[in-house]
Amino acid sequence: MKTKLLILVILVTKVLFVNAQMDDKFYFPSKVLQPIAWKNVEELKFPVENDTITALLLKPTQKAKATIFYFHGAGGNMTTYLPLLTSLLKDQFQIVMIDFRGYGKSTGKPLHKNIAEDGEKIFIHLSNRADLKATKKIIYGASIGTQIAAHLAKNHQDEISGLVLEGAMISFGHIAAVYAPEYKTYLENSFVSPYSAIEDIKLITKIPKLIIHSKDDKDVPYAQGVSLFEMAPQPKEFIEFSGEHLYGLQYEGAKIIASLNKMIGK
Repeated sequence: MKTKLLILVILVTKVLFVNAQMDDKFYFPSKVLQPIAWKNVEELKFPVENDTITALLLKPTQKAKATIFYFHGAGGNMTTYLPLLTSLLKDQFQIVMIDFRGYGKSTGKPLHKNIAEDGEKIFIHLSNRADLKATKKIIYGASIGTQIAAHLAKNHQDEISGLVLEGAMISFGHIAAVYAPEYKTYLENSFVSPYSAIEDIKLITKIPKLIIHSKDDKDVPYAQGVSLFEMAPQPKEFIEFSGEHLYGLQYEGAKIIASLNKMIGK
């Protein structure tokens, strides 16, 4: 994510002088699919406008204890992030992963607005599917996926059991400011986006929230995760680890899984 977001430095310079659309500059989808080692996988297709969104439903070896809706980061596609989640599957969580427009097999172009709209439609549709409807649900956002995750959780607090934000950024403007520090004030205070975790999390009062962040994170500053945690109402928990961006389950898997089990009353 870091290398690609460096491009933002040049693009931000332009946006200060012209009324340009910046949403698509935050997303770096890949069509290169990695092998999927997990065997019990169902591929799902969702028509949206003139495009098709692809999702995966990964089922554990036994009856699922709960369903996790996982929203991945800015680069790659679902298959890039799937290896990070194996421990959740082994603990009998089932996982829904979504490749928004432009990612993997999904068609179209990712924008903040259509990601939010598509995420909402898919969440509602799958939540009413027979094998998911009866399960408790957790929304899990990773990196830039924390923005849609927090937004979705705010709108569906009565339907979910918890929210997890890993490697979380405060907002699109705040992460842009990290890579274009000369425009920090403008980006943090004037950059307009349709939703942001820092605003949405203040309104998430009904469910437990887990924020995970590496103190060594080189992609999203640790301070942004701390700020989100401070703004979040109770109940909440913060898990810190040392290691790579989004590798919390590899370094502190036992703590994270214990927190998820607590969310669903296990």
